Amino acid sequence: MIVRPAGRSDFGFLADMLVEAVNWSPEWKRKSRRRVLAAPNTAHYLAGWPLEDDLGVVAESSGEPVGAAWLRFFSAEAPGYGFVAADVPELTIGVVASWRGRGVGRALLAGVEASARGCGIGRISLSVERKNFARELYLAVGYEVVGRGVDSDTMVKVL
Repeated sequence: MIVRPAGRSDFGFLADMLVEAVNWSPEWKRKSRRRVLAAPNTAHYLAGWPLEDDLGVVAESSGEPVGAAWLRFFSAEAPGYGFVAADVPELTIGVVASWRGRGVGRALLAGVEASARGCGIGRISLSVERKNFARELYLAVGYEVVGRGVDSDTMVKVL
């Protein structure tokens, strides 16, 4: 597996990974790609990809994408779910279902964090549902809970 920078041509795969991130729980009725990309609260994670300050990575195995992670800055007027400040980008990450539990998420986190450090970014935020198994990965790699919602936590990692 390799992890490479995400570019403009990766929009379709990033959209697929956003859909995977939204539909992480098998207990929920699955939301369609069209619905995820049309809903303002999820569409803004990719609208206009890549914006000037966006950065991301894609994991590939044998030339096929298996996961993606990207960072986007939001404003207080149009925040993401894990918004903490305008100067702290929010992480979105998704892994193809058949590749989960195989180290892809950890590799993506390392790759996007390295890219962020290289751009002078000091912190990354995210929002994760408490029942999501990825929450344990975030804690294991140094993310800390800074806010609690009804079912989810906002987490930050200092790079």
